[in-house]
Amino acid sequence: MWVQMLFQILWWSPENQTSPFWLNHPLSSSCLFYPQKKTFPNKRGPPSLQKDGNISDTVGGEKQEQDVVQDGEGEEEDKEKKIVSWRGAMIEADQATEPPPSADEKEAAVPRVPANPANTVPLEVSTGTTVDRLEAVRDAFRHAWKGYKDYAWGHDELKPISKSFGEWFGLGLTLIDSLDTMWIMGLKEEFAEAKNWVEKELSFNKNVDVNLFETTIRVLGGLLSTFHLTGDQLFLDKAKDLGSKLMPAFKTPSKIPFSDVNIGKGTAHPPRWTSDSTLAEVTSIQLEFRELSRLTQDPQYQEVANEVMRLVHKLPGKHDGLVPMFINTNSGQFTHKGVFTLGARADSYYEYLLKQWIQGGKAEDDLLEDYLQAVEGVKKHLVRQTGASRLTFVGELSHNRFNPKMDHLVCFLPGTLALGAHNGLPGDHMDLAVELTETCHQMYKQMETGLSPEIVHFSLQASDGRDVVVKPADRHNLLRPETVESLFYMYRFTKETKYRDWGWDILQSFNNYTKVSDGGYTSINNVRDPVNPGPRDKMESFFLGETLKYMYLLFSDDMELLSLDKYIFNTEAHPLPIWPSPPK
Repeated sequence: MWVQMLFQILWWSPENQTSPFWLNHPLSSSCLFYPQKKTFPNKRGPPSLQKDGNISDTVGGEKQEQDVVQDGEGEEEDKEKKIVSWRGAMIEADQATEPPPSADEKEAAVPRVPANPANTVPLEVSTGTTVDRLEAVRDAFRHAWKGYKDYAWGHDELKPISKSFGEWFGLGLTLIDSLDTMWIMGLKEEFAEAKNWVEKELSFNKNVDVNLFETTIRVLGGLLSTFHLTGDQLFLDKAKDLGSKLMPAFKTPSKIPFSDVNIGKGTAHPPRWTSDSTLAEVTSIQLEFRELSRLTQDPQYQEVANEVMRLVHKLPGKHDGLVPMFINTNSGQFTHKGVFTLGARADSYYEYLLKQWIQGGKAEDDLLEDYLQAVEGVKKHLVRQTGASRLTFVGELSHNRFNPKMDHLVCFLPGTLALGAHNGLPGDHMDLAVELTETCHQMYKQMETGLSPEIVHFSLQASDGRDVVVKPADRHNLLRPETVESLFYMYRFTKETKYRDWGWDILQSFNNYTKVSDGGYTSINNVRDPVNPGPRDKMESFFLGETLKYMYLLFSDDMELLSLDKYIFNTEAHPLPIWPSPPK
């Protein structure tokens, strides 16, 4: 306490207009006093090929023998050009809609000491009832929604520190991503306001480039799931309008879609820096396009989506079912061969293999074959254990060189493996799911804030006495859903209460270190510093669309609430119905 007071006295000045923390001490939960100024742009967008210090070694060396990268090795590799992760794993300055921060803005972005963050959520409620936990998730959503409504209404993303908004596509991403979450949580007033905006304001007749993958999983998926939950034709009509405007992406020589579409002009193109698309992007739109065809009785959407899967199924260049991260839209061939990961750029390819097979009534054998081969490839090439505590993790392979690096994104895998086992796939898939869920839990538990970093490295040497190593550039947390997603699946299939308890710990940590007093939650820069976590001034739409939704479902005792025998979740947590099995 006295150290914090001294810090505030030395730091405070009239220019910053912020009082020392003891003048703002919270009388109840939910108070973090952060500077109300701009911070760094943090756009979640398509990939770029550039050097960036915020991502760890995705591309390894060219050695052909089986090598293992240990922590502390390969420092020179950190200086090489790296492949920048997609889907929010990186700040991408060239994707930002606002200009890069000035020197003054960078200075203003230095985080301040939060006001006694350990007291923002009383720890004693952790033993509360299921009803208490459900209401706590609702409260978190209401608080996040308040910030969005007050400062970012109708825009893509909330910037809760500066009380402003970020615009990516101009399609109200956070609002649409949140529609089915509000319906599931019974937040009728909030849902009605959002529906009114969709009806009166949402238009796809605008001259704007959108990312095919992100728009499909967030907007198309959100509209389709909301239609199914509500039966309201408005949402299907909007989904059909959007689907038709995304179709130009598939007009390529190879039928592998471009990454970007101008929905107003009806044109499409690859990123500025390459003619490649990422594997995950082109193979993680199928659930949505297939369902749109089923609902509209228009086969064109399913045909183009299925054709991508047929092409990828036949391609050479796989490594025991594992796929490279890139595919060329002209040739239809894999590029950047030899690099295999279940993290950024490849992750949801594996997820959608299984989920399409389930969605279609388990009738498409090629999808099942590719999924089973991939799981075997993961076990053979990517699964290792740490030296100290024998934690099981999934690393990466680069030209036969093993790197014990794991993105938080990979924490989708335990839930996917468990879902496969639930649908009759081998029992050892569930065994691996249990082990990996423990590891993802430890990625939170071993951090001082109780929140996982974006990327971790694992130590393979018992002599190190530690399992998890976090590089300075990887210590940020973007409010991601993947671990909570897997906790939801694991609890549904095992009924083991530890998974709920782990999820509850994560919610409390979000409240302690990312909750902003005036509304909203913010991503943070440093999960290892509970005194100075460093708010980044951005609330990703997936925090409401995925993280809090999975949290709510995890704590619900109603196993028929979005039963996993009736619904399949897209990679943005939007539930779509499993189709009736075709006649035999």
